[in-house]
Amino acid sequence: MSEIEIGRGKRARMTYTLDDVAIVPTRRTRDVREVSTAWQLDAYHLDIPVLSAPMDSVASPDMMIRLGRAGGLGVADLEGLWTRYEDPTPLYEEIAALPAESATARLQQIYAERPIDTGLVRYRVAQLRGAGVTVAGACSPGHAKEIVPPAADAGLDLLVIRGTTVSAEHVSATREPLNLRGLIYDLDIPVLVGGAVTYQSALHLMRTGAAGVLAGYGGGAASATLRTVGIAAPMATTIADIAAARRDYLDESGGRYVHVIADGSVGSSGDLIKALACGADGVMLGTILARASEAPGRGWHWGPEARHPRLPRGERVYVGTAGTLEEILVGPTSSARGHTNIMGALRHAMAANGYSDCKEFQRAQLVVTRR
Repeated sequence: MSEIEIGRGKRARMTYTLDDVAIVPTRRTRDVREVSTAWQLDAYHLDIPVLSAPMDSVASPDMMIRLGRAGGLGVADLEGLWTRYEDPTPLYEEIAALPAESATARLQQIYAERPIDTGLVRYRVAQLRGAGVTVAGACSPGHAKEIVPPAADAGLDLLVIRGTTVSAEHVSATREPLNLRGLIYDLDIPVLVGGAVTYQSALHLMRTGAAGVLAGYGGGAASATLRTVGIAAPMATTIADIAAARRDYLDESGGRYVHVIADGSVGSSGDLIKALACGADGVMLGTILARASEAPGRGWHWGPEARHPRLPRGERVYVGTAGTLEEILVGPTSSARGHTNIMGALRHAMAANGYSDCKEFQRAQLVVTRR
């Protein structure tokens, strides 16, 4: 990758966002009816390469059940409103009505007023298991020791350890860091870990035994990470780098395949398609799913970054409503904004490039459209 000179004392690598690249069809096309969006995430067969982001504006029990029945994977926020309050519905109504100038402060108060209730963690996992869908839940590294045991005991199928930046080598002189390798080894369920934004960080996470790595650090439309702490993950480059780590780890490990899940900056069907073409196996969606009429956020969207008690790195944003969850996933639609029938768009792109499934589609050719 080429470098450019910022000044005499600093050089920088040239990287690309999803907006910077496009897919170029080659010599072959395929009938769209012969294209499959199904894939295998560890032991679990999924009909579509879509995971919900563990954000309270998206991940209500009802939304996760609906997504699971539609062939995707709902991921519960095990530190969110649904594991702090028995019925957070009135809080959603309050959050939707908050004026912009006080929204973040009130979000901080709402989450601080009630600690995580491990009894509710068990209940939510059991609630999803009772609906007959694959049960996935997410927590931050700092709360894993508290949350993972009751969630696993209640029947969690898949665990996501998710943070802005998660490393296999966290250094702390004041408290014992989470031993990712030990946690993954002791659990009898697959673990996805992220965010990772570089080849080397992803490779280290793969060596812990993780079943998947989150490429990026989430947030998307609701993220203020670049503005607050100066960190960014240009997603086209991030996904491609981590896909390269997956390839090299496959050789290093003697054939162990680690899934790459794009997490962040995917706000339209075109973004989702390009994320897969860059090398992702699946995509974790926040903004797109927050636009569903069934989403609990009522058109508003926020993530864990917005509720941080000392340094919020996100905010509540209005994304509106684009249609029902079914219309967002599979249509029908009368809009060309890329917010609805996202799987129809994916199938069309795969067919236009001659690929029969998502794994093959990772070989699609890309061009740089802007610099």
